[in-house]
Amino acid sequence: MPSFLVTGGSGLVGSAIREVVRREAAEGEEWVFLSSKDGDLKVRADCDAIFEKYKPTHVIHLAAKVGGLFANMQQKVEFYRENIMMNDNVMECCRVHKVEKLVSYLSTCIFPDKTTYPIDETMLHSGPPHPSNEGYAYAKRMVDTMNRAYAEEYGCNFTSIIPTNIYGPRDNFSIQNGHVIPGLIHKCFIAKRDNAPFTIWGSGTPLRQFMYSEDLAELTLWVVREYHSPDPIIISVDEEAEVSIKDVAMAVVKAMDFQGEVIFDTSKADGQFKKTASNAKLRTFKPDHKFVGMEEGIKKAVDWFVANYESARK
Repeated sequence: MPSFLVTGGSGLVGSAIREVVRREAAEGEEWVFLSSKDGDLKVRADCDAIFEKYKPTHVIHLAAKVGGLFANMQQKVEFYRENIMMNDNVMECCRVHKVEKLVSYLSTCIFPDKTTYPIDETMLHSGPPHPSNEGYAYAKRMVDTMNRAYAEEYGCNFTSIIPTNIYGPRDNFSIQNGHVIPGLIHKCFIAKRDNAPFTIWGSGTPLRQFMYSEDLAELTLWVVREYHSPDPIIISVDEEAEVSIKDVAMAVVKAMDFQGEVIFDTSKADGQFKKTASNAKLRTFKPDHKFVGMEEGIKKAVDWFVANYESARK
């Protein structure tokens, strides 16, 4: 009987996978969604105990130390060390406990800073990442290196997904440490509540591809079941779906029905201008997948946050 273990199961993507599994799981499958309360994946003994307890046949490794631009700039050592320890323990436990399939998550922000666009899976190691997040980026790049190493040396079926920016219900809506869409939703909520201006950090000109969390969850289950190569696969909306941060902010304004002043604080850093990713590899397998549109997805995320404001992570 297949037994699926999801690390970081209480976060944005884990919650979305749980929702999709609730609708679509095959009969007889067991699913366990771990949170930090189940053990510290940075500690090998904790990791071993989790694998002994649940005996998974398949692992989706989402757990990571993550944060926005400013957190990454301030804590490079912690972003490197904590992710390296977690990834190393999970991978080695998958080998030792004979897990049939491991799917780990990477990120488009680990690609080279100086590159041509669109970026694709072959370009992951072709130059240094943006200096703002090099601790996190190098730790995550090692997952890709080790997937191939485990396949060559031990025959392990390990692979990785590189998603573009994800948003949706149950995100971390922290203004200081969260990602851009949940941070904007929280700030707009406060501005509306306090009858104050809605201030966006930066110029609003950087471009990003944003993906609704349940789209990513559905495609993650496809990778677990049907994509069997150690080489990573980018999961992203199409290139033409790329939008500016200003577009996103105005979609949040509309979804929140915010009527006040909108200000772009250009004294704050913008980060990388663009990191357009090609989903051509995904489209060879899934040519007809329809992604949730940004306005629809942001409306769902805003409505969830407003309804769950007291209990939401922020």
